[in-house]
Amino acid sequence: MIPFSPPRIDDKIIEEVTAALKSGWITTGPRTKLFEKKITEYCGNKTTLCLNSATAGLEIMLRWYGVGQGDEVILPAYTYSATANVIIHCGAIPVFVDVNSEDFNINVSNIENAITSKTKVIMPVDFAGFPCNYNEINALVIKHKSTFIATTENQKKLGRILVLSDSAHSFGGTYYEKKCGSLTDVSVFSFHAVKNLTTAEGGAVALNLPEPFDNTEVYNYLCMFTLHGQNKDALAKTQKGNWKYDIIEAGYKCNMTDLSAAIGLIELERYDNDTQIKRKEIFELYNNAFSTDDRFQIPIQVTDTKNGCYHLYPLRIKNISEQQRDAIMKEIFDCDVSVNVHFLPVPAMTFYKKLGYDMKDYPVTYDNYSREISLPIYYNLTTENIQTVINSVILSLNKILC
Repeated sequence: MIPFSPPRIDDKIIEEVTAALKSGWITTGPRTKLFEKKITEYCGNKTTLCLNSATAGLEIMLRWYGVGQGDEVILPAYTYSATANVIIHCGAIPVFVDVNSEDFNINVSNIENAITSKTKVIMPVDFAGFPCNYNEINALVIKHKSTFIATTENQKKLGRILVLSDSAHSFGGTYYEKKCGSLTDVSVFSFHAVKNLTTAEGGAVALNLPEPFDNTEVYNYLCMFTLHGQNKDALAKTQKGNWKYDIIEAGYKCNMTDLSAAIGLIELERYDNDTQIKRKEIFELYNNAFSTDDRFQIPIQVTDTKNGCYHLYPLRIKNISEQQRDAIMKEIFDCDVSVNVHFLPVPAMTFYKKLGYDMKDYPVTYDNYSREISLPIYYNLTTENIQTVINSVILSLNKILC
């Protein structure tokens, strides 16, 4: 069976994790701090906080900005549930909008139509690693400053809607030659096991707040806030006589461990000159195979202004129903090839349907979803494997549609 997206665990990873174990630092320590520094250098943002998941990062930033009861957060209907769940956790209202038909990303005109005096945050999602139109989104929040009503100190300080990018897929992507992580106020990466760059579980908050914010000051606050509200972490407490600490507020527990950071350091070291080269090659082999058949709609990863990071290969099949797509997927699985769908739209989920959301309000999202099949794309996929995937897709399509 060809798996969908296994992690790349080789001797270099094992050696670095073993070194971390032998060092005595298995929780947040020097490797985590080094990983944060290297992510900041790579992305070109102002500072970075590593956490145990992207989900934690998104929620922590919503809470930092004071998002709460009755506030609205705009996000695409086409995303994973985590993007919406964190809004619910804060007591706020998810305002779903439809996406573009060409690239799955949030539609800027739809964002503008959804902005109200209750809007506190816009959460674009870089689907499949392809960056959103950040110049337009950043201009939008400036345009609507006059309608923004600040209710917390951080909101007053920024004076507008916060742009919090769900960049879970897009580490390494670029927009106008700037790396994801430096494209807007705050971006949050995922380093889950299936991501291009993994730490097994993990994520990072890339802070890039404008003046008058001091990003280092925000980072220091978030370090405390994500460690129970404790004003000293384990590394600081090891200093001679520095055992005493205080709890400044009732914080959360979502720090990254040095074991996770050890994996991430190796992954980052070889990301551009190895991992991304291989993923791009796989993506292009798929494109070459499917672009000559007009039944397929191949995904976009490169334009004049954008370069995606090849996180997914979301192939769409033209003029089919959701039921036909599901039948095609079953045939592909029967060929011993694992495929997936990204994503089942959040408004179609039971919890959100009970809140009154209706997929009929998001026709482009539904159309994209109903025709999409995500194909395997990972480092150890061989040329033979790739050809097997291609053959299984075409054979399965022919079988269902003939």
